[in-house]
Amino acid sequence: MSNEASGIVVAVGDDGVQRITIDRPDVGNSLSPLARHALTEAFTRANDHPQVRAVLLTATGGRHFCTGAGLAQQPAGSESQSRPVADKRTGDVARLLEQGWQRLVASVLDCDKPVVGAVTGTAAGAGASLVLACDLVVMSTEAKLVETFVHRGILPDSGAIHLLTRIVGLRRATELLMLGEPVDAATCERLGLANRVTAPDDTDAVAEQLAVRLAAGPTVMLALTKRLLSVSSESDRHRAFEEEAWAQELVSRTADLGEGLAAFAERRKPKFRGR
Repeated sequence: MSNEASGIVVAVGDDGVQRITIDRPDVGNSLSPLARHALTEAFTRANDHPQVRAVLLTATGGRHFCTGAGLAQQPAGSESQSRPVADKRTGDVARLLEQGWQRLVASVLDCDKPVVGAVTGTAAGAGASLVLACDLVVMSTEAKLVETFVHRGILPDSGAIHLLTRIVGLRRATELLMLGEPVDAATCERLGLANRVTAPDDTDAVAEQLAVRLAAGPTVMLALTKRLLSVSSESDRHRAFEEEAWAQELVSRTADLGEGLAAFAERRKPKFRGR
């Protein structure tokens, strides 16, 4: 399925992978409100679609993965940030953020299906948050992340503070957000912001392999693992253990667990069905 107006292209394969492509290279793959909404809806549909078992997020053009809101390309009045301060009502900015970028990032984090990001170019500002929200990230050696908010005097948004602090810790998050210096792929891998770094021509293929591998896995178990991981840093030990026990109870009733145990006993590769 392709939405030419939004520049977001979506296709679901027979392998259980939903492939989402940001196709707006002429504006640095920045997201207009229309494109952002279409991308959010794509992740929401992936979560609700029983045939989708993993999501692969890519972008065209090579130079940019996503440069965020693309303020320079927005028509006057399209976002609250473009209006003079005197014209804004109290709550306008908060509402637009909650319904816009926060909603998009949440749709990635809340998607029960594993999300793999293939980053072949620059991810900046809110575009970097989109990368941080993915479960696994494959970066090209030519890619980089840039927290550009400080250069525009904008408070870091789109979940940047929350996500960065969880991934790299307080001290590193402070440095990245307050200095706004580009972070190359090798450093991203060292800091835990990327799982794999590849040659530019291999990035999409490696990400594709990971997505297909995850789509062939035990879907319910992976969804519950993702959910437990998402609350792990926010839970005390007692709550974490309780949630783990109930998640294990749910997994114990899946056909995939029976298949996994049978395959182990029979010394063969399991064939998971996602249920």
